[in-house]
Amino acid sequence: MWKAIRIVVLLFILATVAQGAWLAQRDATSWKNPVIVVLYPINADGSDRSEQYVRGIDLARFQPMAEFMREQAAVYGVAAKDPIELRLAPRIDRVPPQPPASGNWLSAIAWSLRFRLWAWRHDTYTGARANVRLFLLYHDDRRSPRLPHSTGLEKGLIGLVNVFASDAMAGTNNVVIAHEMLHTFGATDKYDLATNMPLFPDGYAEPERMPRVPQQFAEIMGGRIPISPLRADQPDGLHRVVIGPLTAREINWRAP
Repeated sequence: MWKAIRIVVLLFILATVAQGAWLAQRDATSWKNPVIVVLYPINADGSDRSEQYVRGIDLARFQPMAEFMREQAAVYGVAAKDPIELRLAPRIDRVPPQPPASGNWLSAIAWSLRFRLWAWRHDTYTGARANVRLFLLYHDDRRSPRLPHSTGLEKGLIGLVNVFASDAMAGTNNVVIAHEMLHTFGATDKYDLATNMPLFPDGYAEPERMPRVPQQFAEIMGGRIPISPLRADQPDGLHRVVIGPLTAREINWRAP
């Protein structure tokens, strides 16, 4: 009985939060005004290397994201000259709750609520109202050559992004951050979750290209550049990435 009551209460809270999130997401993806995207740097592994990197971060490191969105918006005739405005919040000294390892829907809902509560409690940004909040978890690439999966929540316009504390990986980091940001706008993954291979045709930047591979660019939600039927490489920066037609429709840049 008590379990049923807890579930009912959780669903009521979720419905209330979801309604507010839907309204916020609708307003953000109208693209009438620039979407304010706030970035929160966090030393995720407690290492000296990550600490030094986080302390040296400035907004210029992320400007390729704004340029990418501006260039891609022009391709689809989006009226807003600057689709997004990036802001850098002061660092956060706490690590957010991690997503559950299991696919249990109840655990996922509970984590989503805990993450939003954590974000509210530890928000260090004091500027104009943020539309999207992305928490950047930096890891020492020498200790963690592979990172946990990142998460961008459309319902809440909030994301948890695992990235490397390395100047050499700054371009790749921006690709991952942009990918999760687009999730918050409603874009869906376009790659095979088991193999990380982009899905044809929507996960390909140039699906009409002959021969089909190798491709020259990555579709942002496909995540990688298809090189062969069994190989796809991570782009080293957003200059090797495009927003495909389906993704453009999902984020309201193109009519259905």
